[in-house]
Amino acid sequence: MAKRAFPSVDEYLAAQPEETRKVLARVRAAIRKALPRAEETISYNIPAYRIEKKVAIYFAGWKRHYSLYPFGDELLAKFRDELAGCELDKGTIRFPLSEPVPAGLIRRIAKFRAAQAAARAAFPRRVAEARRKTQRA
Repeated sequence: MAKRAFPSVDEYLAAQPEETRKVLARVRAAIRKALPRAEETISYNIPAYRIEKKVAIYFAGWKRHYSLYPFGDELLAKFRDELAGCELDKGTIRFPLSEPVPAGLIRRIAKFRAAQAAARAAFPRRVAEARRKTQRA
């Protein structure tokens, strides 16, 4: 069977089993509350949120868990204690579907990732400005 392509987050959620859909709706709400100006889109066939054309955070639902992507060393260092009960692997944070959604933590992670995305988006501008200054000198 061919993998289904999701044109929108609404369609992605609608395709999930009911219990998973309810949990993912809470995850989505937490991210949207944290990042009200982010562009909601589908990337890699899962929900994603862009800040200045850079993806800040993704989420996805699975059989027994849902995941947030990506995380790196900075995020892990900042949220290590709060993520102690989660499975962390290859840039993925896995939360059990059977536990309450930690909306506050998800909002804080989304804001942290948004700041990282904004910094990545600004980096080319800073490099271009530095080159212009060097060329003028």
